[in-house]
Amino acid sequence: MNGKKMIQWMHDLWNYPRSITGHGTHSTLKYLKSINPDLCIHSFKTGRKVFDWVIPDEWNIYDAYIEHESGQRFAEFTKNNLHVLGYSIPCDTYLPLDELLVHIYTQADQPDLIPYVTSYYNEKWGFCMSDNAKKELPDGKYHAVINSKKGPGVLELADLIIEGESRDEIFFSTYICHPSMANNELSGPVLSSSLIQYIKLKYNNPKYTYRFVFLPETIGSITYLSCNAKELKEKVICGFNLSCVGDERAYSYIESREGDTLADNALQAALIGLDNVKKYSFLERGSDERQYCSPGIDLPLCGFCRTKYGKYPEYHTSADNFDVVTEKGLNGSFEVMKTIIDAFETDLFPKLNVKCEPQLSRHNLRNNVSQKGYMGDINTRLDFIAYADGKHSIFDISNKINKNLKYVIEEANALSDSHLLHGT
Repeated sequence: MNGKKMIQWMHDLWNYPRSITGHGTHSTLKYLKSINPDLCIHSFKTGRKVFDWVIPDEWNIYDAYIEHESGQRFAEFTKNNLHVLGYSIPCDTYLPLDELLVHIYTQADQPDLIPYVTSYYNEKWGFCMSDNAKKELPDGKYHAVINSKKGPGVLELADLIIEGESRDEIFFSTYICHPSMANNELSGPVLSSSLIQYIKLKYNNPKYTYRFVFLPETIGSITYLSCNAKELKEKVICGFNLSCVGDERAYSYIESREGDTLADNALQAALIGLDNVKKYSFLERGSDERQYCSPGIDLPLCGFCRTKYGKYPEYHTSADNFDVVTEKGLNGSFEVMKTIIDAFETDLFPKLNVKCEPQLSRHNLRNNVSQKGYMGDINTRLDFIAYADGKHSIFDISNKINKNLKYVIEEANALSDSHLLHGT
């Protein structure tokens, strides 16, 4: 049911004209807060310096279109909010076709699709349309209208913290700045929202603290870090940047900067045995892992996707829709992240409390009859025991014995129920 619920949330959020600031982003955060009321929305004034960056003016878009002298309209914002150049300055001008064409952006190698194009830090106006539609524009005079407003305001982002017994935090980040694209935008926020609900429903008193942040990509994470870097460096032991998590084509992860954090181990363990797993070096990063893993910050964080951003043909175009994102795809991502959460809430560093191998048959943990060639899955249990020394994390054990984390958790629970692990 999680996939169905997440798809419905995405449909509800689809038409909000999101950007790095403005009413579309505000409406998105307000909707996410209606799903999880504990979400805290924070505002930062434009013009504020955050590390080496300055928060740009707030941008709001209300309407945009190109009208031919015949009255026919093209690139209508009300039909698709990708039709306007993101952060476009206001425009209300009459001009001939040859002058208009300079302000129209297309994706020539995908001539039927509207590209997603932005100009956050340069004063431009423009429209986006399919290359074929651009080529069919009739000659004549045009009225170009972009009803937008750009000026002093605020940048908004949000976080939600689920307090646990430990101050150690598991960190999830996703972004809320892309308009009307399903995989490269809305899949991340709805997955995070679903994980919040899962933790609250299943773990009344979690062992670990969980922090979720929803923010505009790049400037949002930099802004959040400018205020919280010291606390995050002290508390976060494992983190994930969630992006493009809704398709069914692959499972992908982007390593941390050094590639050897708890997050790296956790994702590798949770993806063992799944179809079409892709591992990417940190040198192939492209989302907010750039900020969280940067020198001086160095959070133990990986990027997680189904098909990685930039690696599927619909990316950053109008084709990134509900044909790309499916209930099954979202459920697959949910299961991966849920399993990692379950691992933390099981026993991060399992330790056997007996010397030598326990007599598993006495604990009803293996068949009393032993025969060559009929060990079955008992080997997984024995392999788990071999590394349950309190030094190997449950993720280490999963990777060591090459068994998906979900099954390793089951072994930990079985041994725990039989009082064979410390603390049980």
